Amino acid sequence: MRLCGPLMLTLLCSLAWAGKMESCASRCSEKFNQDAPCQCDPRCPRHGDCCEDFESLCIADLKTPAPSPDLEEASEGARASNLYTAPTSCRDRCHEAFDRHHACHCNARCHEFGDCCEDFESLCGHEGFSHSSNAVTQEELQSISEKIYAADTNKAQKQDIILNSQNRISPSQTGEQVDRSPEPLFTYVNEKLFSKPTYAAFINLLNNYERRTGQGEHFSAQQLAEQDAFLAEVMKTASMKELYGFLHHKNRYNSEQEFVDDLKNMWFGLYSRGSEEGDSSGFEHVFSGEIKKGKVTGFHNWIRFYMQEKEGLVDYYSHIYDGPWDSYPDVLAMQFNWDGYYKEVGSAFIGSSPEFEFALYSLCFIARPGRMCQLSLGGYPLAIQTYAWDKTTYGNGKKYIATAYVVSSTQ
Repeated sequence: MRLCGPLMLTLLCSLAWAGKMESCASRCSEKFNQDAPCQCDPRCPRHGDCCEDFESLCIADLKTPAPSPDLEEASEGARASNLYTAPTSCRDRCHEAFDRHHACHCNARCHEFGDCCEDFESLCGHEGFSHSSNAVTQEELQSISEKIYAADTNKAQKQDIILNSQNRISPSQTGEQVDRSPEPLFTYVNEKLFSKPTYAAFINLLNNYERRTGQGEHFSAQQLAEQDAFLAEVMKTASMKELYGFLHHKNRYNSEQEFVDDLKNMWFGLYSRGSEEGDSSGFEHVFSGEIKKGKVTGFHNWIRFYMQEKEGLVDYYSHIYDGPWDSYPDVLAMQFNWDGYYKEVGSAFIGSSPEFEFALYSLCFIARPGRMCQLSLGGYPLAIQTYAWDKTTYGNGKKYIATAYVVSSTQ
């Protein structure tokens, strides 16, 4: 085959090269290439920049699934072990019955649950599915996340929080469990924030859980009422009203009560991560934190971190990422010790209101369950990863939240 010449064929060669680089053909397991329009390295699922044919061409070449940005989280998601071996296309699967072992689905209700395969529309659209009205596009995700961000009037202001982030380390150092920051992370927090209704309702929930998996949760009537109170308070806020309005417009929910009921199930419904039936929930894992097999899992909330640090139960070690935002909410990916247990990589919003986090995590779980959810906050890109709990379901096969967390650009 003739090589491209340096004169008239230069443009044609460039176009041919670009076309080649938009595919993973002959590129599986290559290193990150900053000049390529999409990637085929094993880490691309973590960054959401894989070429469209990455899964079909390269997954078979990987001996293990692409690692999760938060090292403990993928295994907690239950589906991670089969995420890349289950069918990822709707070819010959249109109208197929729901199968919880599959990473994506091709039935009439997949858009309702946000778990359609990417080629669902092209392969199954002609077979009578009505889905165009409730499919959530990337542009819509970025638009609604910016609206939720702008509506967060309860967030901390610059003067409300003074951080002392101290030492930054490389990702390769996270396993060393070395305290490189002798001072606490939070130098000052204006605790008047905590008297705001959503903050107060959120804080009331944090002491309702047994942090060790394998110990069943048994809620009192008062604790169940506190869950309802939290949902009632957040639904009064502009951020959650933006989210509901968006999902209602996309025909995901017919009424606000239906939305609230679903939020209560997906976040507070109990399932078993250990040997005890009903020992965990999405809310406990993400916001309060858990201990499993001697390690911290979940624990992605700055209010919880601050309160535990104030009590001397959290020892901040270092961080690997500090977000580009010059106001709150910001994002920090950090390492810490929680009462004798280490968290290797734990990302969290800093200075956000409870309703803001609750809205973004819920949005991504509903619109992109088990997938990287690309958002925009204040003009900066942000990704959230969620995983669904596959072992048990509620309602009509709906899934509980296993985890949700921010993915930093360095992870």
